[in-house]
Order: sequence, then C-alpha cells, then structure tokens
Amino acid sequence: MSKKKGEAPESEEVKAPEAEAPESEEKKVPEEKPQGPTPEELLAAEKDKYMRLYAEYENYRKRSSKEREALYSQVKSDTVTSFLPVYDNLERALKTGCSDEAFLKGIEMTMAQLRGVFEKLGIKEIDAVGKKFDAKLHNAVMHVEDGSLGESEIVEEFQKGFTLGDKVIRFSMVKVAN
Repeated sequence: MSKKKGEAPESEEVKAPEAEAPESEEKKVPEEKPQGPTPEELLAAEKDKYMRLYAEYENYRKRSSKEREALYSQVKSDTVTSFLPVYDNLERALKTGCSDEAFLKGIEMTMAQLRGVFEKLGIKEIDAVGKKFDAKLHNAVMHVEDGSLGESEIVEEFQKGFTLGDKVIRFSMVKVAN
C-alpha cells in the first residue's frame, strides 16, 4: 500500500489529538482546600501545649518548694527533739541548786545559751502553770481536787513542752486541778 499524504500508516495506531490550551491562557486548576490544620490552628495547638507545660512546671516548682520547706521543718524539729533531754537535765540541775556559785553560774549560762539557740530556730516554750488545760498543748499525767483553783487549771508542770510554729514538738507534762 502506498502512503498518501495526511494518512496514518496502517501499522500505527491513530491517537486522538489532545485538546491543548493556548499558551497565552493559564491552565485553570480547581482550588483545593489545604488538607490538615491551618497555620493558625497549628499555632494555637503549640500555644496550648506550651501553656500546659508552663502550668505543669509551675505546679512542680511550688510542690517541690513546699516539700523542701516541710522537710526543713521536720529536720529542725527532729534535731531539737534530740536536744530536749539536755534541756531537761539542765533545768533539773538549776532546780536542785548548788553550793558552788561558779558551777551554778556555768549551768545558768549554758541554759541561757540553749534557750537562745531554740529561740533563733523558732522554738517556743509552751506556757503551762496557771493556764487552762488544752489537750492540743498539754499532757495531763496527774489530777488533783482543789476548790480554790479553777476548772481544768494547770497546777504544776513536770516537763516543759515546745512548739515550732503551729506544730507541737513535745507536749507539756502537767498536773491538772478539778
């Protein structure tokens, strides 16, 4: 077979011509909405994560600060408690008296120094004699009936009590009337 002008050869397939857009016109692509979050949503999510992390850190900081203060208070309380027998012995020595003035003066000075250390640490003695019995501060070990004294009045103190702030380190051991 002979080939004529404009005819396609028999063995070749004929393809339909594709519609081409003129080069001067831009192809119009349908606008697609971006998939996924917008930059504003991403920013808001990151800000939310940051604020949560910041709040968590602040709570941690406050909690650890409170724990540190509580631990310091507990250690101070335990330390003072270990010195209380020394305080009691010095107090007994002062009550017994002594014929040697220099020795008695030394005990008084030691007791004054120990009280100064307690005061510096914020340790306070619990007032007892003449006060009304308070179970939050006192430990009644004896009871006496006496019409001349008021109801639940503390008559005698056997052992001094101490507080550190609102916490009782040792209760006062007392004798209560009526």
